[in-house]
Amino acid sequence: MNISILTVFPELYEAFISSSIIARSVEKGLVSFNLVRFSDLVSPKVRIDSPTCGSGAGMLLKPDVIEKALSACQEKWGVGTVIFFSPQGTTLNQRILEQFAARHCHNTQNADDTIESTPGSNKKNHLILVCARYEGIDTRVEHAYANYVFSVGDYVLMGGDIPAQVFLEGLLRLIPGVVGKQESVEDDSFSGPLLDYPEYTHPIEWNGEKIPEIVTSGNHGALATWRTEQACKKTVRQRFDWFRQQQPEKKYRDCAKKFIPNHYVAVMHTQIVLKGGTIGQSSVASLDIHDIARTARTYGIENFFIVCPLIDQQKIIATFFDFWLSKAGQEYNITRYDAIKAVRPVNELHEVLAYIEEKEGKKPLIITTSARGYENIETIDYFSQQEVWEQVRPVLLIFGTGQGLASEILEQSDYILLPVEGLGDYNHLSVRSAVSIILDRWLGLQPKLNKLKPAK
Repeated sequence: MNISILTVFPELYEAFISSSIIARSVEKGLVSFNLVRFSDLVSPKVRIDSPTCGSGAGMLLKPDVIEKALSACQEKWGVGTVIFFSPQGTTLNQRILEQFAARHCHNTQNADDTIESTPGSNKKNHLILVCARYEGIDTRVEHAYANYVFSVGDYVLMGGDIPAQVFLEGLLRLIPGVVGKQESVEDDSFSGPLLDYPEYTHPIEWNGEKIPEIVTSGNHGALATWRTEQACKKTVRQRFDWFRQQQPEKKYRDCAKKFIPNHYVAVMHTQIVLKGGTIGQSSVASLDIHDIARTARTYGIENFFIVCPLIDQQKIIATFFDFWLSKAGQEYNITRYDAIKAVRPVNELHEVLAYIEEKEGKKPLIITTSARGYENIETIDYFSQQEVWEQVRPVLLIFGTGQGLASEILEQSDYILLPVEGLGDYNHLSVRSAVSIILDRWLGLQPKLNKLKPAK
């Protein structure tokens, strides 16, 4: 693998290339580096950068300087795959690196047919990394030469050299022979749906903490099970965003459920805001029962509570249940029965809280939604699972009908979720739609294919 690096500061790579695993890879002949300094390609005292055109501060590397640097690299090792680094690029992750290695590096594992072909995709064995400085690079250069543009995260650095080194660290370890034990690469965090399991070394006890007995037991089967469960626990609690994107197999989904606290849903038909701002009660629609029950079942909700004290509405609900929980209802639609059997009608919210506490042995954390802010209640977003789940308490999501929940309900919350919003100005979702959207955002699996896409 030949790697050319175009940079303002080649000295940033001297220690990087001459240290540890990368140095040994160079010694073995697995990798060769060619460092090109932009200023070496212009006459003395000629600047390699120029002010950005139009309003705005900053200097950009000149297009003709980058063109000369690319030509110099190609004269040495031939046409290569050209990579630029920018916050606007494709965000690097393990899947992207694996796909890139499979397509652009000889003899790598993890070949993936989902990689999209790109101009230059046959330019194996020569990678050309273009590292910007100052305000960046003229957009026309990227259009003309970049096969890929990568980002290392949603933040801005002072140049492309650190991103280039991050890219190389992630890529080179995928090349057979670079890392001593290949299994250490294959079992890495982010290589599958789970993070790494906890690992330990001697001494057995350090700083008051002992290595778990299972680790030193010699029972390899039990140890493998323990490691999977620990990896699953860590992933679900710390990086549920990663887990939900990876299309995890059923065995991993089942394992994940062990470490996600039980969730409950309550839909309030009392203590709600009505038109005009009064506090009152609302009717129960059979369509809401059907749809919310099925949604709750889909996302693994333990129970869906209908909170309504109106006697006439309770009679309607009872008639509804008399059919759907009967033998005739089961025979008519067994999947509908399976969803509705977890629905529990109650009169007041305190009955819901008491039921959950008795069943779980712990008071539930209460999460509500509201367009109104409350200074004394913490607002969370749909990526706050770790904060909530690490408390190891059941979770109750409360939804309001009418114009939303009354203040007396909201003030019981441990957390308030950000409101559901779209790009449109209309904001009048039905309660069944709101429940579906929020449960999907909070608990749903949201696969991401992580395809390696060309820049052009």
